[in-house]
Formats: sequence, structure tokens, C-alpha cells
Amino acid sequence: MLTLTAAAYLWTLSESGYANQYYSAAAQAGGVSWKAWFFGALDASSSITVDKPPASLWVMGLSVRLFGLSSWSILVPQALMGVGTVGLVFAMVKKVAPWQAGIAAGALTALTPAAALMFRFNNPDALLLLLLIGAGFSTLKAIETGKGRWMVLAGALLGFGFLTKMLQAFLIIPAIAVVYLIAGKGSFGRRMTHGIACFVAMVVSAGWYIAIVELIPESWRPYIDGSTSNSLLELTLGYNGVGRLNGGDYGGLGNAGFSSAAGILRLFQGVSGGMVSWLLPAALLLLVTGLVALRKAPRTDLTRAALMLSGASMLVTGVVFSFMEGIYHDYYVVALAPWIAITAVVGAVITWRDRDNLFARITLAVAMAGSAVWGWVLLGQSGEQPYDALRWPVLIIGLGVAAAFVFADRLTRRAAAAVLATAAVTVGLGPAAYAIQTIGTAHTGSIVTAGPYEGGGMGGMRGGRPGGAAGGPGAPTQNGTPPTGQPQQMPGGNPGGMRGGGMMGGGTVDEELAEAVSTNAGHYTWVAATIGSQTAAGLQLETGEAVMAIGGFNGTSNSITLERFQEYVANGEIHYFIAGGGMGGMGGMGARGDNSDETSSASEISAWVTENFTETTIGSSTVYDLTEGAE
Repeated sequence: MLTLTAAAYLWTLSESGYANQYYSAAAQAGGVSWKAWFFGALDASSSITVDKPPASLWVMGLSVRLFGLSSWSILVPQALMGVGTVGLVFAMVKKVAPWQAGIAAGALTALTPAAALMFRFNNPDALLLLLLIGAGFSTLKAIETGKGRWMVLAGALLGFGFLTKMLQAFLIIPAIAVVYLIAGKGSFGRRMTHGIACFVAMVVSAGWYIAIVELIPESWRPYIDGSTSNSLLELTLGYNGVGRLNGGDYGGLGNAGFSSAAGILRLFQGVSGGMVSWLLPAALLLLVTGLVALRKAPRTDLTRAALMLSGASMLVTGVVFSFMEGIYHDYYVVALAPWIAITAVVGAVITWRDRDNLFARITLAVAMAGSAVWGWVLLGQSGEQPYDALRWPVLIIGLGVAAAFVFADRLTRRAAAAVLATAAVTVGLGPAAYAIQTIGTAHTGSIVTAGPYEGGGMGGMRGGRPGGAAGGPGAPTQNGTPPTGQPQQMPGGNPGGMRGGGMMGGGTVDEELAEAVSTNAGHYTWVAATIGSQTAAGLQLETGEAVMAIGGFNGTSNSITLERFQEYVANGEIHYFIAGGGMGGMGGMGARGDNSDETSSASEISAWVTENFTETTIGSSTVYDLTEGAE
């Protein structure tokens, strides 16, 4: 299973080029500068960080330092994290169920379309998921052995999860805490002591980095992108915290149309449904019936603990994703993939063991029939072959297996094995078809989705997938040149913002501009400056030189004052200023990216440059040579 997972996740991996150029540029910077690596800076000269903590960039930066900058050095670590996650899912299920069930859970995780997407992409989600499943496995080991060191390890993994994607890592804390207090060995006081040790380990493993960043003088480190006060704590609680939940305007973007309608059905509708929800209805049903079946089990029963842990993690994560009113992207649902698989498989094993009971058999039949019908619905969303053709076999065979489950108590051992194998294959066909399509498609940009269905989600914004409605006709190849049918050129990774329906960071670089800014690059701290990280990232990846991203990801952070920029120009540290840029280049916007009267430093810098330096054109880009005398 792990070999096949590795083969699938590594297959044609380099076709996605640098995938999300935003994070690839930071990995490139970390590969040449230890300071940029430590802080997660976008550029090697450390002017500004990315808008996430740097743990995932540490992995990619070390890979770039060891193997050089390439699509493979960026993306192979993500695929290997996927293999590790699938292995941990197998290990968790194997503790409480036959090895065949562990194989089924691991395979269903690997074949979830969201997993097939994000374990072949360089967003932080791959590392986050590996750490969270590792924390879940460590908790089960603590319950099984009664040894507190496993809870310490779980806390440390959660802390590093925070350094990967901040508060999302803490969504499974309620599940870990409650399950261990209920099912852990020893007295309640002993369990509380282990829980406190877990919490302390989590605080230490996350807090050491926060303390360093907060204590270092701001002039010695890059600006913290996504914050309004150059503070990692403010980034945690604002833009990547409360702002994600209530849609508040933190870090300059607020909701900005990235969120589909919040509600209980969000995970079942649109793109999100096809990316993760294939087994979600069955998992919810089997969670309840499994817990009912084990209601008289001993307090420390490991099977019930595993089901509670996976089920609670699935529920808390799913509820938060369903109702968060801030920025929501469909690919977030990858965090649900292993918990759904574990819950469905362990719940099915518990119910199967109780098949002499009519209620258990009916539950299995309903779960199977519901999965078949839901698979039929999801396969029909794309309106394309072969998905339309596949939906009917999934429905018919699934309903047949459901009928067989009603008589499961009468089946011979060989017949029962055949029914279970058929059930596993049938429920896996739909997600496997979407996963295969995802694996065979290059994905670039900041907003990516899995599977062939492109309806709904993200306020209608589609992006990052070649051949999609707004992803453009093709993806840039590894060297940054566009494939046939993609003629557009741009200064950096994104042509002046969200063009073409929202493909952010997935464009190509003007070769003439890249050659110009690379000339005498060693004489400058930054070969160029531009508004927004997307444009800066693309140009930096093409040239291998530091490019200053004024305003950060949104182009609206006050990451550098006009006075400091003027000082850099006077000292000859910046060669070119490139007009246009990313989201911050959208006219009429204030510092927060809205239409307020507040003026951003990016706007002030742009105005100062255009008023004092001579405009020229290089390739298709408007640039200003800041080393020439002002007008």
C-alpha cells in the first residue's frame, strides 16, 4: 500500500512546476539564507515573511539547500509526508482491527481526492496532517501502554503543528484531551498529570519560536506578513485566528470573496463535497452505532478510544470548517480525510463484529446504500465521461452489497470476505476516479482544487488548475515557460492581481525582465521591488535573486515605510521598481484592501517612485530604474 501510495503521489509530480510559487519562493530563499529559512522570509534578504509560520518551509528549504531548487526538491517532501500519513493511519487502525482494515483505511485516505491534491502540492497542509495524525497515534499509544511519554510526544507534535499552520493544529485538542481522560490507564490524577505534561510539551514546542520572534528587535528580522503590527502573536489571533472564524478584516484581506456560504451542508456541496465527503455520511452513522455497540466496554477499551478519537477529530474539524465565515478554501478539507477513513473503517469493523444483531446488519446496509447513492450523486456532478458511466455500477453494486449485509449473519466465511472486499472496492471507486484525475492534472497557484467538478465554492473563484474554467489553458512548466495555448506573459507570478477568475501565483515570468534584473545582481540587496508577494515570488524563482515584496501577500501590509524605502534607494540597495504587482496593485484600495481613506505604504511608495523616476518598458513590464537619478 505504501509503495503504491508513493508511486501515485510521485507520478508526473514535476508537471506542477513550482506549484504554489509563494511558498516555493520562500523555500528558495531559505535554501540560500539561514536567516530567511529560520523566519520563513519570502526573499533571501529577509524583507518580509510569508503569512504562515515557517515549519513547512523549513522542510522545503532544507531540501532546496541539499538538492538545489527544482520542482522535485519542493514537491517530493510533500509526497513523502503523504506516504507517512497513510502509514500512520494504517498503524492506528491496526491497533484495534485486522490488518485488512488498516489497509482499507490507509487506501481510502490516500485515494481521497483532497489528499491526492495536497500531498502533491507545497502548501503547509501536508506537514500539518502528518503531525496531527502522529499526535493521534501517540495518544493511542499512551492509552495502550499507560506511559506518559507518548502524551508528551503528542503535545510536541501539536506544537510543531502550530508552527505549521497555527490554530488549525489545535482543532483536535478537544478530542485528544477528552479521550485520554476517559480511556487512559491509571487513576484520574495520573491521567491529569499526563494531560498537563502534554499541554506543557505543546506550549514549549510552539512557544520557543514565538518567544524568539517576539523578543528579537523588529529591525533585526523580516516583517511578519498578515499582521498589522509586525507581530507573530497578532498574526495568530487575528488574520490566522479570529479572522478565519468570523470573517473579520485582519491583515488587510478579510473575507475578500474567498468563502463559500457557511453552513452545515458546506462540506457536502460544490467542490468540497467531491474532494472529501464520499464516506462522510457513512462515517457519521458508523460513529454513532459503533459507540452504542461498545457502550458496555471497559473504560480503557482501545477500540472505543480509537473510534472516539477519530470521530471527535472529524466532528470538531468538520464543524469549524462548515461554519467559519472568514477565508475558506476547498482544499482545507484534506484535514478531514484520515479521520473520516479511520472512523468509517473502525466503525464498520465494530458493527460487523456485532452482525448477529439485526440492528447492526441494518446499519451496515444503510451505510453501504447511503455511500453508493452519495457516490452516484458526486460522480454525476462533473457531467463528464467516464464519471457518468462509473456512477451506475457504483450505485447498482453498492445496493447489491447493502442487500447482502442484511443477511450477513448467514454468510459463509468465504462469502463474507467476498462481500467485504466488494464493499471496500465499491466505496473506493468514486474517490479513486477523482484522485486519478487529480494526479494526472498539473496544479499551480494559490487556490487549487481536486477532481473534475468545478461548480460552486470560493465565491465562484476557480484557479490554479489548467483546463479549468478560470485556471487558464495550461500550467507553466518547471522552467517557467508557458505550454502551448498559454500565451500570456507577466512580470511575476500574477499579472496585477486576480486575473482570469482568480489564478494567483501560477503565471509565467517575462524573460526579458528576468534577464534585466539579473544583470549585476550581486551589487544589490534586492534586484527589484514590486507590490505583492505573488509577482515578487515568480520573478524571484525565475532569477534566483532576492525581490522585495512590498505589502506582502495582499499587497496591503505596511511592511515597509516610505522613509525606509527611500533610505534603501539612496543606499543603492534596490535596482528596479516594477509597476503593477499583485493584489495590492488594485486601484482605489486603502491599507486594509477595502475602500477606506487609510493610505497604505505600498500606495505611497508607488506614488513616490512614479513621481521621481523615469518610466521605461522592459519586455511587457513597466519598470523604474532606482539607481538612476530622480527626475
